[in-house]
Amino acid sequence: MKELMIATSNAHKVEEFKKMLEPRGIVVKSLLDLEEQFDIEENGTTFEENALIKARSIAKHLDIPVISDDSGLVIDALKGAPGIHSARYLGKDTDYKTKNTIILSRLADVEGEARSARFVCAMGLVYPDGKEMTFTGTIEGYIHDKIEGPNGFGYDPIFYYPPFGTTTANVSDEMKNSVSHRGNALKKLMEYLDHEEA
Repeated sequence: MKELMIATSNAHKVEEFKKMLEPRGIVVKSLLDLEEQFDIEENGTTFEENALIKARSIAKHLDIPVISDDSGLVIDALKGAPGIHSARYLGKDTDYKTKNTIILSRLADVEGEARSARFVCAMGLVYPDGKEMTFTGTIEGYIHDKIEGPNGFGYDPIFYYPPFGTTTANVSDEMKNSVSHRGNALKKLMEYLDHEEA
């Protein structure tokens, strides 16, 4: 496999995929490279369903393998919210600083282990012939007691990862990618591709 289409127009995600895939000689394309605009309704009930919905939709138009991920933050004390609605949580146009601030306020009376949370990433791979599969990765941690860190994006500034002793926004991109939910899902995907090519 020399070229992969990533079914996203999120520049941050594209950059993460490029950092992980291009060293393997894979050319990464994304919706940002296409003139045609795709408005895909993610109406699945799980991360895996949403990942495949996006990948299938793009694969219909292109003759190369397509991967798509659906990812989000699952907070146990909020009964799994924001979950599959992470990008649209508290309103599609609400900025993440506001989202993070509100989440912290909702957890103000929650302490210690009860602040457990995880990032989940389901990655769907769809081939032009219709063959498809999913790979899921997670990273376990806690919701921090404050917004901290200049890096990352989304909910990274409030996600405390114990081995780092800080949030995933307070370390380099390389450190975060080495343990991230997306990185873990991608490792499973790459193991599959390596097996297929062997």
